[in-house]
Amino acid sequence: MWRQLLDHGRAAVDYHWPASVIVPAAVGVGGALACWMLSRRKTKSIDLGDGWWGPSDRPRQEDTGIRPFRVEALDDDLKDLHERLDKTRFASPLEDSKFHYGFNAAHLRKVVSYWRNTFDWHKQVKIINGYPHFKTTIEGLEVHFIHVKPPNLAPGQKARPLLMVHGWPGSFYEFYRILPLLTEPAKHGLNPDLVFEVICPSIPGYGFSEAPHKTGFSAFDAARIFYKLMLRLGFQEFYLQGGDWGSRITTLLSQMKPESVKGLHLNFVMMSKGGLGMITSLLLGRYMPWLVGLTKEDTRRIYPYFEKNVYAVLLESGYLHIQATKPDTVGCALNDSPAGLAAYILEKFSTWTDSQFRDLEDGGLERKYSLDDLLTNVMIYWVTGSITSSMRFYKENFPRNYAKTPDTKVGVYVPTGIAAFPCELVHTPRVWAKHKFLNVVTYTHMPRGGHFAALEEPELLARDVQNFVSKVEKK
Repeated sequence: MWRQLLDHGRAAVDYHWPASVIVPAAVGVGGALACWMLSRRKTKSIDLGDGWWGPSDRPRQEDTGIRPFRVEALDDDLKDLHERLDKTRFASPLEDSKFHYGFNAAHLRKVVSYWRNTFDWHKQVKIINGYPHFKTTIEGLEVHFIHVKPPNLAPGQKARPLLMVHGWPGSFYEFYRILPLLTEPAKHGLNPDLVFEVICPSIPGYGFSEAPHKTGFSAFDAARIFYKLMLRLGFQEFYLQGGDWGSRITTLLSQMKPESVKGLHLNFVMMSKGGLGMITSLLLGRYMPWLVGLTKEDTRRIYPYFEKNVYAVLLESGYLHIQATKPDTVGCALNDSPAGLAAYILEKFSTWTDSQFRDLEDGGLERKYSLDDLLTNVMIYWVTGSITSSMRFYKENFPRNYAKTPDTKVGVYVPTGIAAFPCELVHTPRVWAKHKFLNVVTYTHMPRGGHFAALEEPELLARDVQNFVSKVEKK
């Protein structure tokens, strides 16, 4: 078949078409292309929409006030947790299976033992409450967020508002290591002139944000709610940063209200569709990367993975198929078993940080994180009972006509910065990203790090955010 296609191609090239055919055809194609480009540029935003996600019997008169909130370490919660951990039924791992079959049960025993006997939830709650927490009611839901203002601004200095959005299976706690770098940069050796006032909300259905009571709550709705949150806090313009679902949500907000978004910074790029250009790029890029705009680093990151490890995509996407179809089924089990919940969540902090951690008996969990930080994130899901509602977000965001959602027809016009970490689940070269993000200001091949960048490599991410904002404001 390939030989036939090549023969047809050669015949088309060898045939000398007359000018009377070539010129009108070229004009027609060029005119059609120009019309398409102009029509695309006319639409630079998508509809904001509206919604109501509270229970049907709740009055639609919202309290728009901002209410202080504190996380509490309740003795009853800890008693129940300890009783369940004491009754854990552990599976027996296969010999030398490491993390290739999922979370190794032998190592899970060690994690559960630490959780039961050493982990201090009261201490971690004090750390969590070290930043100001708030709640406000938006579209019928109690939305939780932290709002961190710089403590030591110089006279006349202004902080730039920055909305940072987490993903799954993370939480607002992912940002605790990067927050001091952004709000007190001089204290940590970063550019003292770029100071941020940071807002980190919990996605509805995650942690301390109330879960939607109706079906259909998607990233579009989360983006709109967070836009309303920023307006409620008094911000007409602001910067955005996100990874995982945070990337999707902040990108949509940029498409909904581009006039309010000064800049969008992502450490994970979601491409809604590839198209013929991406396929061509993959086919030709291995041998002629320069022809399709790929850099040497792009080819290094793509092709060992694309050619040898496409199977790895299947290894890491099983959870997605479950959560995008029947989240409540597995949610029943995880909401009942703290050990099961820890295994399910922490497995992602192993292999999504570095896929090679599958080759280690302990999954490499403590190479980049502390058990206290990892278990604090798990506890946020456990004490709020939010694992099921968090997984439903996948169900709501994978409709049958995903490629026809409104955002696929509109580019992202706001200034965009992309931090491409080498151990991320997928690599998106700049040349691919530019098909959707039409104003890429910075694109950085990060030297190390994986999916949970803010928690794993906070300084690298903070410096890249500063560099991006600096270039945006100079332009």
